[in-house]
Amino acid sequence: MKKITYIILPFSLIFLSCSKTFLDKAPESSITSGNFYKTSAQFDQALVGAYASLRGAKGFSDAVYPMAEMRSDNTHFIFNNGNRALAVASREDADEFLDVSTSPIIAANYNNHYSGIARVNTILGNVSKAGLTEQDVNRITGQAKFLRALYYFDLVRYFGGVPLYLSEVTNTTNAYLPRSSVKEVYDAIVDDLKDAVAKLPVPGFPQNGRATQGAARMLLADVYLTQKNYPLAESELKSIIGMGYSLLPDYASVFALSNKNSVESIFEIQYQQGNQGQNSNWYQFLPLSGDLSLITGITSYNGSTSTGGFNIPTGDLIESYEANDTRLDASIAIAEGTGVTEMMVIEAVKSARGYTPPPGKIYVPFIKKFVHPHALLYNTDDNFPVYRYAEALLSLAEVLNEQDKSPEALTYLNQVRSRAGLEPSTETNRDLLRAVIDHERRVEFAFENKRWFDLVRTGKAVEVMNNHGVYIKAVHAGESYLPANSYKVTANHLLYPIPFREVQIGRLDQNPGY
Repeated sequence: MKKITYIILPFSLIFLSCSKTFLDKAPESSITSGNFYKTSAQFDQALVGAYASLRGAKGFSDAVYPMAEMRSDNTHFIFNNGNRALAVASREDADEFLDVSTSPIIAANYNNHYSGIARVNTILGNVSKAGLTEQDVNRITGQAKFLRALYYFDLVRYFGGVPLYLSEVTNTTNAYLPRSSVKEVYDAIVDDLKDAVAKLPVPGFPQNGRATQGAARMLLADVYLTQKNYPLAESELKSIIGMGYSLLPDYASVFALSNKNSVESIFEIQYQQGNQGQNSNWYQFLPLSGDLSLITGITSYNGSTSTGGFNIPTGDLIESYEANDTRLDASIAIAEGTGVTEMMVIEAVKSARGYTPPPGKIYVPFIKKFVHPHALLYNTDDNFPVYRYAEALLSLAEVLNEQDKSPEALTYLNQVRSRAGLEPSTETNRDLLRAVIDHERRVEFAFENKRWFDLVRTGKAVEVMNNHGVYIKAVHAGESYLPANSYKVTANHLLYPIPFREVQIGRLDQNPGY
């Protein structure tokens, strides 16, 4: 809560030294919380700010993909000896399970989530006092509570029990709360989402990027799935099935710029290219090269390799795609060229399917699903998917299978497989079908920051990631960048450390092992 504290303390000193009469008045010449939260339009502006915090907390953020995707067996990184900045090394540490509490990306992730929560709490603390219509209050409250639940759902999965701020921080007394239990955080999330479901409208198409009842139900189902409360998850997911969502016919088109907020989208983070600071940036997922024009389609030569080399698809992931799975070519491509991987000269872009490098060539896989036309370097127009209808289908298949309803589960699983060009699964053994569904989630949501959470949720993280460490060290045998103590994964690594400054300032207990 550092950012909140820095704002609150100066005002606290003013509060202590001024009369009540003065405090009852807001300066008429400036915008403050005393004169801003009056109209529905002003609350909508405040909600835009609460949504915008998602970009740092869940989108194309350097503080997110290392902790949610590179942490898993889906992606790795290119070691860049020419750029050993702390921010670069901390991303590598997340991949290699070498995290420390002073990591800048962990601190940024933590603070980005609480920044969003603070904005939401200010909205909720004022909306009932503004004299708005009941319809406006419900619309604003529903969106705000959905966002707060989304922020806390990430926090509890990253860090375990965290300080639970459910009201606006207005003084030093409530600026430093102790850690709540995991159960208390989940209870607050469920309460927020139940209220959001009751207040939000059902989705209408085309959508506008704001939370709907469908988004709230999907998040609530994800919470129940994580808690292994399969009957309640099933109920929420079956409600979503009847809301008008559907899969787009072609997997690659899901991510096309023309299909933002499409009929398959349940909720996505909004971006817009341009000079307003609203753009996305997926360049960090590209190979290290001074000229990326063969990939990006625009002149990008600057002789620098300061950007890129992260979230590189692993050979293990590429090999896991079934033959004829159209998601492979839609998701991953190969940059082929000469030189060294830290500064390759890209000569061609090839399919990852059955790829074998020609003699004398080097190659680097890269994430293709977000690569779309744009006009400016590092300034892209792609939204980031948080929930898609495909996840509702695969989650429903999972919860049904876990309740020994495997034949019914196949109905939903095979909709996703069919779209990918695959034959329907006929597996009804619960354990075997569980593995099929797990694989489907891996390839369907590759690079959407889901894989690490799925590994933890299903109890496979320690085993899978220790085996992955053996694989990575074999692939990179002879290279010296992987420390001997990397990929020594234990149960302590299922959570990240609480940022050091939060422990010191807030006197919070640290997670075990850190």
